[in-house]
Amino acid sequence: MKTMGNEKAFLNWSSGKDAAMALHTIQNGKYPNIDLLLTTISARYQRVSMHGLHRSLLEAQAAALGIPLTVIELSEHPSMEAYGVVMRKQLGVLKKQGFTTSYFGDIFLEDLKIYRENMLHPLGFKVVFPLWKKDTRQLLLDMINLGLKAIVVCVNAQVLDKSFCGRIIDTSFLEDLPATVDPCGENGEFHTFCFDGPLFQRPIPFRKGDLVYKTYPALKTEQASHSEYGFWFCDLQPEH
Repeated sequence: MKTMGNEKAFLNWSSGKDAAMALHTIQNGKYPNIDLLLTTISARYQRVSMHGLHRSLLEAQAAALGIPLTVIELSEHPSMEAYGVVMRKQLGVLKKQGFTTSYFGDIFLEDLKIYRENMLHPLGFKVVFPLWKKDTRQLLLDMINLGLKAIVVCVNAQVLDKSFCGRIIDTSFLEDLPATVDPCGENGEFHTFCFDGPLFQRPIPFRKGDLVYKTYPALKTEQASHSEYGFWFCDLQPEH
């Protein structure tokens, strides 16, 4: 996909519904199109950070979207400092390749928005949030009505029952969410894999594997009573 003029843009791609809705908004709005998808994965497990999606499905997803993919491999449980070092190195590479604009699918987390801007602005990047401050319930309904299809691949066990893991995002999913959970999971309540819809040249075939429970240490900076957090993952398998 070509951008307008000489501007080259990349989308920080999580593999989930918010990134897909951001891409839809970009492609149907007054934005440059996307030349590259950028995704972080675990070097050890070869899975998308937090989503747990295997690299093979991520690559199949990018191929079905028809957009080149760059993968950044991270160590297990990297500190914010280590993450920043790796990201700035990759951003420097992209800058030399002529990229000028970075897109994110964030919706309302102000501290995360500021963090991203503080990292990218000093390197000379324009930072754009096409979904910023949109109503998350309406955003999820828009996604469903557009025909974008997504499956829940991870849930935070502190806020959602494991029965939500592996469910397709539809109106019944939305109705079943507890009132305390954001409809788009913007607070990290759940994560998704987008596998079909008008953005894709073809659906990504997969089958549902086991539900896996994993724990992660709480960040030292968090003001929380938990020393660790538990998450349920639906281990999706490529289906050829």
